[in-house]
Amino acid sequence: MSTDAINIASDPMTMDVHEQGPPAAGIGVVVIGRNEGQRLVDCLASLDRRLTTTVYVDSGSTDDSVAQARCRGATVVALDVDAPFTAGRARNAGFERLVALKPELAMVQFIDGDCQLDQHWLETATRFLGERPELALVCGRRRELHPDKSIYNAMCDREWDTPVGKATECGGDFLVRVEAFQSVDGFAPTLIAGEEPDLCVRLREKGWSLWRLDAEMTRHDAAITRFGQWWLRNVRAGHAFAEVAGRHGGSDFGIWKRSRARAMGWGGLPLLIAAGAVLVHPALLALLLVYPLQVVRLALRYPALREGRWTSAFFAVLGKFPELQGIAKFHVNRFLKKRHAIIEYKNP
Repeated sequence: MSTDAINIASDPMTMDVHEQGPPAAGIGVVVIGRNEGQRLVDCLASLDRRLTTTVYVDSGSTDDSVAQARCRGATVVALDVDAPFTAGRARNAGFERLVALKPELAMVQFIDGDCQLDQHWLETATRFLGERPELALVCGRRRELHPDKSIYNAMCDREWDTPVGKATECGGDFLVRVEAFQSVDGFAPTLIAGEEPDLCVRLREKGWSLWRLDAEMTRHDAAITRFGQWWLRNVRAGHAFAEVAGRHGGSDFGIWKRSRARAMGWGGLPLLIAAGAVLVHPALLALLLVYPLQVVRLALRYPALREGRWTSAFFAVLGKFPELQGIAKFHVNRFLKKRHAIIEYKNP
């Protein structure tokens, strides 16, 4: 883990977590953000009394994020701008600072600065994690704050409705046992995306289990209103598929190999068809009909979505092309030995 946490922009926390009483005693919060504006203000407001045991980690914001966090009582860690920013690096820095200030902490809640914490989540999650020592972390239902604002936001909300029960991965919001997080040295700080599933693979390799609760956890403001943002988000996903699947290629707990293969297959198939049409016969272009047929097949698999199933099916197929772009981007950068830069898609 990094040493970023030594760069502090506010006074240490003063309130003992045990003074806040059960069932959330012994819990700290790490919030990360970069130019989140009002989203960060709303995030901090949702933490309420937890702000006295919260560390906010800022990744080079040019707005008033640092001032907003400091005036609300959070301890602020400002990352060194000369080193590449990643969410994993930020979360590690926040965790290190939090544990240094409060070594008695048993659990840490990670939350992104564009999310709001449900008021009942910590009570529910703490009790569940405390009763099951085999669990490293628990996560719940992340919902999109404005699903009606765009079809892209609505798709995010459906994407986050993951199966309840034993899990293989989680997103950026979760409650983790300090002991478990430390046992794998936290997040991989160089990953520009997919750092949470990577963490989950390493936890499972250590014998820990993960759980997705049927409980409200956070409300997320995706703020995706344009096609270009959606495309970039999927480029980032493809990059993550390639890097995380490659890192754990020989592991029994490895993930995203099928996601990588699907992106390469569906995203690269038109090139093969076009080559066949040129080299063999133009009639081979008829094979492109497999794409609308795939949309129909997927839509028929999503009857519960009703009105949203055709949109979801269409974008699920279309998304393979930006995912392939992300996979190619990862391999080209690795071949050229170039540093992987974060892929940002949010509205300012």
